[in-house]
Amino acid sequence: MFLQQIVNGISLGSIYALMALGYTMVYGIIRLINFAHGDVFMLGAFIGFALSTRFSFSFFPALLMSMAACAAIGMGIERIAYRPLRESSRIAALITAIGVSLFIEYTMMYFVGARVRAYTPLLPSSIYTFRGVIFSFQQIVIIATTVALMLLLNFIVLKTKRGKAMRAVAADMDAAQLMGIDINKTISFTFLLGSALAGAAGVLVGIYYNSINPLMGSMLGMKAFIAAVFGGIGSIPGAMLGGLGIGIIETMVAGYANSMYRDAAVFLFLIIILIIKPTGLLGSSSGEKV
Repeated sequence: MFLQQIVNGISLGSIYALMALGYTMVYGIIRLINFAHGDVFMLGAFIGFALSTRFSFSFFPALLMSMAACAAIGMGIERIAYRPLRESSRIAALITAIGVSLFIEYTMMYFVGARVRAYTPLLPSSIYTFRGVIFSFQQIVIIATTVALMLLLNFIVLKTKRGKAMRAVAADMDAAQLMGIDINKTISFTFLLGSALAGAAGVLVGIYYNSINPLMGSMLGMKAFIAAVFGGIGSIPGAMLGGLGIGIIETMVAGYANSMYRDAAVFLFLIIILIIKPTGLLGSSSGEKV
C-alpha cells in the first residue's frame, strides 16, 4: 500500500509541480505572487475539454492547443494588468492579481455556468500491475508528460538566449537592462512559459480527476503556490520538488488517515517547514545593502 500511495502521490504531485513552476518563475523575475495563475490553469482545463468534446481532438493536440491558448492569455494578463503597475507598490500588484483571478473565475461562470463537468476520456483506461503496485495508463502519461515538459523548460532556461535573459533579469533587473536586455519581452516570455505549463496542468487534472468546474483553480492553485513556497519560491528545482512533496503528502494522508484531512495536512506541513526553514527547502535568503 505504501508503494501504491507513492505512485499516486507522484502522479498528483507532477501536476502540482507544473503549476508551481509558473508561480516560482514569475516571482523570481518580478517578485509578484500571480494569484491569477490558478485560473489560467482552469482555463486550460476548459479549453482542453472544449477541444475534445466539440472538435474531437485527441490527447496531444488538445494538450498543445491548451498550452498555446493559455500562453497567449498569460501574456495578455501581464500586458494589460501587471505591466502598468510594475513601478507601483507590491501591495497594488498583489491586489490586482487577486482581482484578475476573481474576474476570470466569474466571467467563466457567466458563460459556462457553475456546474461540474465530466471530462472526456482522452486516454485508454488500461491498468498495469508490477509487484502488487497498480499503474494506470493515465498515470504513466501524466508523469511522462510532466517530465518531458520539465526537461524542455530546463533546456530553455539554461541553454537558450531567452533563458539566459530570464536568469539575468531575475538576478538584477537594472543591470540586465543596462546590458541591453529587453525587460518587457523577457517578462512576457516568462508569463508565456508559466501559463503554458498551467494549461498543460489543467488538461492533466481533467484527466486525473475526470471533472472540472470554473472554481477549480482556487484550491488547486493555492496548493501549487504552497508547493512553490515549500520548495523555495524562485527556485525551479524547488518548485518541482515541492510539487512532488505536496502530492505525496496528500495521498499518504488520504490513504492512511482520512481524505477529508488532506488539505489541512498540506497547510500544516507548510507551516512546519516555514518555521524550520523560512526560505523553503531549496530557497536562499538574500541580504540587503544598507
